[in-house]
Amino acid sequence: MHLTQALHKARRERPQETATIHQDRRQTNAEFVGRVERLAGALRTLGLAKGDRAGMLAANSDRYIEFIFATLWAGGAVNPVNTRWSAAEIAYSLDDSGTAILVVDDFGAGLVADVQARCKTQLTLIHVGTGPAPAGSHDYEALIAGTPPAPDAFCGNDDLAAILYTGGTTGAPKGVMLSHRNVLANAIGLTASADHAGAAPGLHVAPMFHVGGLAAAVQFSIRGSTQITQPAFDAGEALEIIERERVGDIFVVPVMLRWLIDHPDMARRDTSSLVAVRYGAAPIDVTLLARAMKALPQAGFLQVYGQTECAAVVTALAPQDHVADPDVPHMRSAGKPIITAELRITDEDGQECPHGTVGELQVRGPTVMLGYWNKPEATEKALVDGWLRTGDAGYMDDQGFVYVVDRMKDMIISGGENVFSTEVESVLATYPGVGLCAVIGVPDDEWGERVHAVVQAAPGQDLSGLTLEALQAHCRAHIAGYKLPRSLEVVDAMPISPAGKILKRDLRIPHWENRERMVG
Repeated sequence: MHLTQALHKARRERPQETATIHQDRRQTNAEFVGRVERLAGALRTLGLAKGDRAGMLAANSDRYIEFIFATLWAGGAVNPVNTRWSAAEIAYSLDDSGTAILVVDDFGAGLVADVQARCKTQLTLIHVGTGPAPAGSHDYEALIAGTPPAPDAFCGNDDLAAILYTGGTTGAPKGVMLSHRNVLANAIGLTASADHAGAAPGLHVAPMFHVGGLAAAVQFSIRGSTQITQPAFDAGEALEIIERERVGDIFVVPVMLRWLIDHPDMARRDTSSLVAVRYGAAPIDVTLLARAMKALPQAGFLQVYGQTECAAVVTALAPQDHVADPDVPHMRSAGKPIITAELRITDEDGQECPHGTVGELQVRGPTVMLGYWNKPEATEKALVDGWLRTGDAGYMDDQGFVYVVDRMKDMIISGGENVFSTEVESVLATYPGVGLCAVIGVPDDEWGERVHAVVQAAPGQDLSGLTLEALQAHCRAHIAGYKLPRSLEVVDAMPISPAGKILKRDLRIPHWENRERMVG
């Protein structure tokens, strides 16, 4: 099972069909694969050996898809760098994974000097922007033009394919190691578990540095779909692309879905080609879903739940299970496990729970990660007897639908971005006068969840005049913008357990009253 197989098939069987579209740039399968094999040769010339990591710090584009498959073709592993991270966070991920080759576009080029100053790793830079390559960088197009095609390394099965960094509960991100088998099994499993758009064009609007972006690129590849990229999500432009290119498949987080159906152009654009709408990575409001299903009546809606550690889908609420009536119980579920993911619910003693009983969701199967990069203790804790402990709490009903009701880990998903509360709390704790602090996710109509800070003054201190803006300014120097608190609550006393721990569930309850679940 190797991820480049679909490219060989595409060039041999459909050489003149369109492989990628980015703005006014189009290329056939023959052209695309030819560029991939030459870029792979360039990466090897620059020192990429089997299993080595190559990173990309850039917006979505056809070049991003080329980079993914060229790295795999060369025998390396992809490290998609989160463009919303701070320079310090980016440098940590590069150093931790030993990523020595970094491809950057015009946006990424603005961060490079700061990243390099913080990196212990000596970086080889490849510039893929619109202008000339800055001093000290290789030009992407020149490398492709000047390098002969390289043979496919044909890595596969348990060979490392990607390292994707997730927020860390101890403050440091963890590199999730995904194999060729993991990523391909996810694509095959999701494709087989629910109807999609077949070989119709697919539009990438979610960031490709997310596991969902990587998964979509592979899924479109094995289905023979033309892959269309949008650098950054713009609802009006997305609607125009859907109409012009007859897009059949799209993956969105709920806030993107809201922006699409609320856009003034929605009524005048022809969206009849859109037959598959996948959504996930954040909670969705049932009212929004009902509105979307009405606005796109021809589309099959597919909810996905999962984790980066599962490459990434665990369950799917298939189109045939979507109904307009929000009172149908399974419409509050996360669907059923896909065919390549075995799921069980366990209690605190590790015993499997009967249907209807809440416990921890655990997953087993070919999509489960190899482990965390250079973190054997974290890997041992997460993978127990072949089962991945997701840290999410939920239950399964008698029909096999899975209901995710709370998060056992303190992770917040805001607009599809993962934010670990302890990472934000470690920064809040350094604010003058703060004694105790807690960060929780609270419902947000636009983002699904937002980061909410609860603080208590230290003895003898007064936080009555503390503003959200002041707290954000303090945090901004240490963590990415999407991790900043979006709301603030100053309390006289925190709810404390007998063991001395802050009871975050008690803090969440007032915000989540009348909601079906406290997690996406």
